[in-house]
Amino acid sequence: MPIDFERPVEFLRAHLLRPFSVLADFFYPPACSVCGISTGGHRGLCAKCWSGIRFIERPYCEVLGIPFSHDLGAGILSAEAIANPPPFDRLRSAATHDRAVRDLVHGLKYRDRTDLAPMMAAWMLRASDGTVESCDALIPVPLHRSRMLARKFNQAAELARHTARLSGKPLLAATLMRVKRTSQQVGLGAKAREDNVRGAFAIAKDCESDIFGKRIVLVDDVYTTGATVAAASRTLRKAGAADITVLTFARALSEPI
Repeated sequence: MPIDFERPVEFLRAHLLRPFSVLADFFYPPACSVCGISTGGHRGLCAKCWSGIRFIERPYCEVLGIPFSHDLGAGILSAEAIANPPPFDRLRSAATHDRAVRDLVHGLKYRDRTDLAPMMAAWMLRASDGTVESCDALIPVPLHRSRMLARKFNQAAELARHTARLSGKPLLAATLMRVKRTSQQVGLGAKAREDNVRGAFAIAKDCESDIFGKRIVLVDDVYTTGATVAAASRTLRKAGAADITVLTFARALSEPI
C-alpha cells in the first residue's frame, strides 16, 4: 500500500502505533468510565450508565441555562435570572449533577481520574452553545496554592485545558488567582458559600490586559449555588471583561421548570 507522505502523522498513528494499542487493550481492556463493565472502546460509557445521564438541552433560560419543561419562545428568562441577575452573562452546563455524572465528577476530582477529562471536555464544548468558539480565552476557576499542593491538580484546569485543545482557543491558566484560602463549599448553605468566597480571587500581576475588553469563558466542574463562579466573575468584570460565560460539566438541578 502506497504511503501518503502528505499525512505523516495520520500514517504513524494508524500503522506504527497499532501494535502498542493492541497491547494496551490486552492489559487494560476497554471499560465503562463509570461502572467499569467491559465496553467496545476506551473513554466511553456502557448503555446503562449512558441512559442515566440527563443532558441539558434547549429550551432553557438564556442566562442561567435552567431547562424549561416547555418551549416558551426565544430569549425567555427564568424567574431566578430576572430576580437575581448574576455577575456573568450566561451559564451553560453539559448535564445535571446526578447518577453517572456525579460519578464522573467524583472520579476526576477525588480519585485522580484525569483520563476522564477529555471526554467531559468534549461534552462541555458541545453544551457551550457556541460561546467557546466565539471567546477570546478560557480561564479555569483556580485553587488556592495550599489546596493545589494537597490535591496535585486542579480539576477545573484539566477540563479547561482539554476544552481549549479541542476548540483551539487560548487557555489562560495563571491569569486568575485564588488569593484567599477558603473552606470546603460542600455542606455550606447559599449565604455561607457567598461569605466563604468573598474576596477570594484576584488578577495576577501584569495580566490585566488578558482580561480587559475580552470575551472570557470561565470553566469549573460543577455549578451548585453559583457562589464560587459569581465571585470569580466579579473579579473578571472589575478587570474589564466584556463578556463572561460560565461553562461547567455539571450543575445541580432538581427538575426542569
